[in-house]
Amino acid sequence: MTDAADAQFHPNRPDRPVVGAALQFRWRKWDGGAHWVNDCIYLGSDRWGDWVGQPDGWRNVRPGLEFLADGPNVTLVPPSGDYAMTVHGSPRRVRIYIDVAWDVRWVDREPRGIDMDLDVVKAIDGRGLFIDDRDEWDDHRVAYGYPADVVETLEALALDLEQRVAAGHAPFDDATPDAWLTRLAEYDAVAPPPPVFFPAAVDAAGLGGPGTAA
Repeated sequence: MTDAADAQFHPNRPDRPVVGAALQFRWRKWDGGAHWVNDCIYLGSDRWGDWVGQPDGWRNVRPGLEFLADGPNVTLVPPSGDYAMTVHGSPRRVRIYIDVAWDVRWVDREPRGIDMDLDVVKAIDGRGLFIDDRDEWDDHRVAYGYPADVVETLEALALDLEQRVAAGHAPFDDATPDAWLTRLAEYDAVAPPPPVFFPAAVDAAGLGGPGTAA
């Protein structure tokens, strides 16, 4: 691992899987409703938090929708638990996709969190850097009854993350996630976890998307 990642592996921590183990990043909405499940590999941790990776062709599924990753990506899960940053290794449209979140934590050695609609996106297709899904945020903060302090905190966080991505300091640079993408390539023989299935009849309208969907 390069100095940029400053990796410190903790394969024996009881709340983390063994490095190289397949797992699923499980998202839900504020009301407890099912959301995205992303098949991943645990890569280790550094000064910024834990990193998981998704090889090309691995599965992402939510009620009513499923797709396969069209390239490798890695996701930073910081200890703050208020966002997850996905960086795509061979992006066609988006390099960085940050899901603003709530209560992201490790449960049974897998990351779980609440998707909070707002996303910070660094696109490479001409759209530039922007905060996405503001309309969904406005709808859901009323429909789900987001507390006022949560709204204030996460709106400020989205603006802060946008500025940090623009500045390009670690871990929002290229060197840090690229080192983890290199680590991910070492686990090409790892098999995906058992697939999760949702009832086909569930309406997926307005559920948003995860970093791996960008």
